[in-house]
This record gives sequence, C-alpha cells and structure tokens, in this order.
Amino acid sequence: MNVILESKIKCPNCGFEKNEIMPENACEHFYLCSGCGKILTPLEGDCCVFCSYGTVKCPPIQKENKCC
Repeated sequence: MNVILESKIKCPNCGFEKNEIMPENACEHFYLCSGCGKILTPLEGDCCVFCSYGTVKCPPIQKENKCC
C-alpha cells in the first residue's frame, strides 16, 4: 500500500490553504495557520489536524485505519 505524505490543509477560520508534508509515523495535534495565525487542533473524533482539515488522512490512518 502506498502512503501519501502530502496533504493540503485548509484553515476553517480564514480559508487559507497550504500543502504540507505529514510525518510518517505520528499524528500532528497542533497546526499554526500561516494565513491568520490561529492554532488548529483536531475536531472531536479525529486523531490529528490532517484528518480534520486536510485533503488526505494522516499516514497512521492510511496504514492501519486507526489513530496513533
């Protein structure tokens, strides 16, 4: 199975979008928006900001279909 490491994350506050490389073996719980400076945290039920706001789920979810 090929794991996709790039995801476009979109800030729900200002709409700013940015392509980011995700860590292969960890979830990111905080993300600083380059557009408005807001710190994003995962939505309830998600393990990381990429699962909540990204175009691609984080690598641990892609590999195992479960949270870190």
